[in-house]
Amino acid sequence: MSKEVNLKREFGTQRLDVLLHRWGLRGHDLVLAVSGSVQLTHKQVQRARDGRRLTLNMMQKVTEALNVAIAQRVAPDTELYTYIHRDLFSYAKGYDPSWQDPNSALYPDHE
Repeated sequence: MSKEVNLKREFGTQRLDVLLHRWGLRGHDLVLAVSGSVQLTHKQVQRARDGRRLTLNMMQKVTEALNVAIAQRVAPDTELYTYIHRDLFSYAKGYDPSWQDPNSALYPDHE
């Protein structure tokens, strides 16, 4: 496989990875959050974090898992911004590099 083809598949660490750290989540938390409703593996989550190009369907599954995992960590009456795939993946159509997370005030103090 040539480097040119490889460059189109690898996009580097994604915003998803940053958000997982800020929320104090691990990839395993995403897999557990949707177990039963959505098929998601640890390998798929790791590829998403590392910037391997995913299909739209897979980006949406990972995004759903993140939203569920976050909702499980905050108070039930908390109003959360629901992430969409273009918030998390730099290669998604409509991605905005200057996007600011509306949920940033809700990050736990885990560090």
